[in-house]
Order: sequence, then C-alpha cells, then structure tokens
Amino acid sequence: METVIKILSNLKPGVDFTTEKDLVNRQILTSMEIMLLTGELNDAFDIEITLPYIIPENFSSAEAIYDMVQRIEEDE
Repeated sequence: METVIKILSNLKPGVDFTTEKDLVNRQILTSMEIMLLTGELNDAFDIEITLPYIIPENFSSAEAIYDMVQRIEEDE
C-alpha cells in the first residue's frame, strides 16, 4: 500500500491519498493521469494492468488501486 501511495503522491502532489475515497468522480485523477499511473504501477509491481482492470471503481482510492494490484498479482 505504501508504494501505491508514494506513486500517487508523486503523480499528484498535495492530495491526501490515505483518506480520499473518490478520486475519479471528484476528478482528482484525470484519464491521462490514470494511464500514467498504470504505467508506474506496472513497473513498480512487475504486473500488466490490462483493459478489463481499467474501470473507475479500481481507481477510486489508494485502497482500491492496491486491491486491484493484488488481484492482478494473484492472477498472473
């Protein structure tokens, strides 16, 4: 989880990713930032986030992102 928050903080400084629960609907993360984020997550966790995983629910919070990463790691 710490790695996810670090990546998010580097991508979008000034946001409290430990408490924010609505990153997509509140437009804290744009679609371009989500694409950049997926690249960073792919590199950091040695995974491949593919299209079925790129849905708003998986990017709504740091916790949701971390849960997605864990599911991908289990599936690979």
